[in-house]
Amino acid sequence: MKVIIYERYGSPDVLQLKEVEKPVPKDDEVLIRVYATTVTATDCMIRKGKPLVGRIFLGLTKPRNKILGIELAGEVEAVGQAVKRFRKGDQVFGAAMARMSCSAEYTCLPEKTALAIKPVNMTYEEAAAFCDGALTALTFLKDIGKVQSGQKVLINGASGSVGSFAVQLARYYGAEVTGVCSTTNVEMVKSLGANKVIDYTKEDFTKSGETYDIIFDAVGKTSFPRCKSVLKQAGAFLPVSIFLMSLPEVVQLGWMSMIRRLPGWQSGKKVKTGASISNPERLNFLKELIEAGQIKSVIDRVYPLEKIVEAHRYVEKGHKKGNVVITVQDNLNNERGK
Repeated sequence: MKVIIYERYGSPDVLQLKEVEKPVPKDDEVLIRVYATTVTATDCMIRKGKPLVGRIFLGLTKPRNKILGIELAGEVEAVGQAVKRFRKGDQVFGAAMARMSCSAEYTCLPEKTALAIKPVNMTYEEAAAFCDGALTALTFLKDIGKVQSGQKVLINGASGSVGSFAVQLARYYGAEVTGVCSTTNVEMVKSLGANKVIDYTKEDFTKSGETYDIIFDAVGKTSFPRCKSVLKQAGAFLPVSIFLMSLPEVVQLGWMSMIRRLPGWQSGKKVKTGASISNPERLNFLKELIEAGQIKSVIDRVYPLEKIVEAHRYVEKGHKKGNVVITVQDNLNNERGK
């Protein structure tokens, strides 16, 4: 089978197209024929081995797992003898997350992974572009931010993969949503349901005079000190990753976590972050929203597997709208995908 392998950290040029043997599923695994996957900002960070602290998990001097790709859509080719949720021929979508391995014609994933039957109203391309961004947005807004109907929520980076889903989910939960993006993406963010869109090339949202219950930084391009003045008294700043925070913010987050355990402590403006929650139950919940027309994927560009280096270069520029999709199998088409 064809697979994209990287044997050292570095630029997109470290990615190589190779032929390897098709994997065989273990008892609790599903073998998936991958029709579509994506290139995300996370893929690019992992490929570069940055931030350096991440190499504790990825491999200190070279990657332990040599195949990137954290989300996919495809068809079940075979199942292990202990698998109960899937059978051969099922059309599925899901997120491998830390296991990665989706930039290949075939991959094996445990049944307990965030894997579900593909929505009937999505192509494979649309389904592959859904899982990671939507699961991350759901975790930060619902579990970490505790978003409530009527709250004012600002999404910084509203046109990206996580941000585009965050706009839609915040609206689903009844929040009043302000999206922040560049000029070229204003209309797209409005179409996702944002009540107001701020063009950061023309206006600084921290000087707008508005205050927010939640500020979700979906791209790691602002900070708690910068946003503190526009947070309400009990407001929360949600950075999408602790690795994108400054050292003072990380230290503050640790101290605040300890202070909150003290009796009688009153909450004020705070930084709240955490890891994305990905499991079958979460993905099936989101699938219901897809099939009900509540949320959708945004696709910027589509590349074939053989041009994944070009896709990585594009994503690294930091200006993609929604998602960049990689088509893996030659027979991928909308008729088969729906």
